[in-house]
Amino acid sequence: MQNVLIIVNAPAYGSERMLSALRLATAITGQENETVDLRLFMMSDAVTVGLPGQPTADAGGGLQQMLEGLVRYGAKIRLCRTCAQTRGIVDLALIPGVTIGSLPELADWTLAADKVITF
Repeated sequence: MQNVLIIVNAPAYGSERMLSALRLATAITGQENETVDLRLFMMSDAVTVGLPGQPTADAGGGLQQMLEGLVRYGAKIRLCRTCAQTRGIVDLALIPGVTIGSLPELADWTLAADKVITF
């Protein structure tokens, strides 16, 4: 089993980096060649992707649907606590399966990862 960590710093909307990160994560979960322990850690403006009520793919969005699919796969998805606090969202409801994380947790994930990918 491979441990893959994807760290995203890009905002949910306004650039293609978040979409690219989630597309890669989805592709990793869809492959059948190897079992993968997939973890995503959102930092900076990327933490807003964890908020529910985003537009669906039909309405030009789809990031929430992608996160929900990754959660169903078993991916662990964390939002940086400090980044969420700074943006005033730490106490808001999140997409089910997305939780607040910490830098010590990110450090542990990084040390355990076989591959670390950043966006």
